[in-house]
Amino acid sequence: MARHHASLATLLALVIAWPLAGPFVGAASAREVVQTPDPRYRPGTIVIRTGERRLYLVTAPGEAIRYTVAVGKAGKQWRGVKYVEEMQVDPAWSPPASVKRDNPRLPDVIPGGSPRNPMGARVIGLGPGGEYAIHGTNMPGSIGTAASYGCFRMHNHDVADLYARVRMGTPVVVLP
Repeated sequence: MARHHASLATLLALVIAWPLAGPFVGAASAREVVQTPDPRYRPGTIVIRTGERRLYLVTAPGEAIRYTVAVGKAGKQWRGVKYVEEMQVDPAWSPPASVKRDNPRLPDVIPGGSPRNPMGARVIGLGPGGEYAIHGTNMPGSIGTAASYGCFRMHNHDVADLYARVRMGTPVVVLP
């Protein structure tokens, strides 16, 4: 009986403490302040290391916020430098031709805010070209994997946090 009460007390303590911990608890969605992955990058730069499945926002010399992301699946990954050219809240999504070829039953447009919309809560569009973005997701289980057509998926609460910290023109460096 004492063991049952201890377990119940522990459970109650966790239930009470959970709201204080916030929504960022758990390895898959944890974001944390870390040392910058490379001191060459200036504050305000986004650095994505696809092999790590991590996105770093450099916040100060030697410091960055690290987020876990989904990256492009085999044959869809890319490297290079892009810039933030678009920012939207609850964006509508029109599947590109490559996605429609693989999923012909998709509608031409999925409205923003729809649970079927794979762009999630925010989109940070990258250019030039506009074919890639950093965005939320309706598939949180894909975070930390190679799952996309070249975009970078984030948990919706993480992309909302990143969205609030970046501006148009922010450089995005994608590394292996």
